[in-house]
Amino acid sequence: MTSEQLVGFIGGTGPEGLGLGLRFALNGIKVVIGSRNIENAELAVSKIKSKIPDGCISFGLNKEVAEKCDPVFIAVPYQAQKSTLEELKAVLKNKNVISVVAPLKFEKGIAMAEEVPAGSAALEASEILGESAVASGFHNISARDLLDPDALIDSDVIVFSDNDECKSITMDLAKLLNGVRVIDGGGLINSRYTEDLTALLLNINKTYKAHSAIRITGIKV
Repeated sequence: MTSEQLVGFIGGTGPEGLGLGLRFALNGIKVVIGSRNIENAELAVSKIKSKIPDGCISFGLNKEVAEKCDPVFIAVPYQAQKSTLEELKAVLKNKNVISVVAPLKFEKGIAMAEEVPAGSAALEASEILGESAVASGFHNISARDLLDPDALIDSDVIVFSDNDECKSITMDLAKLLNGVRVIDGGGLINSRYTEDLTALLLNINKTYKAHSAIRITGIKV
């Protein structure tokens, strides 16, 4: 990435998108947080700037962010993904899009993976966008840890994409997270496994009152 590139977040006011935005800005990346509501975006960015005053982080409406940024992270709830991407499809054409979406539902306080007809949120995003390069990752990182600038991220990040350039961009960004080891997970067809694992980790967190993550053993990266 060049110093002039902007990394955008669609639905960036949620904890995952905001936490990643904070971490990238902390490492000198120019970040733009997007929302459907400009006031929400401004408030979210003000919270981040209170933690990292020198970070280069700004805000805008989702469409504005999609137009001027590349890569663009998709950090909306799964239930909003389809409508959001259909609205932004034209402006995301030929851009690198990174999905952190994990399809979840809750029943009686239990987190469950939501079934996706396309196979995964990442595959669905790729089908909708068509002419965008799509990668996915960052599904299993604690948002609370991301939002703490001093916290070590004790986790692997597994990245998936069918596009080598988009995968490389995503992996390079993941390497900026202090404590993270980055693993090439292959094509988008494999994204479903870490997307679904998010539900299990949330239930483990509830049992142990913790913020769990994953590590893959037996490989050298």
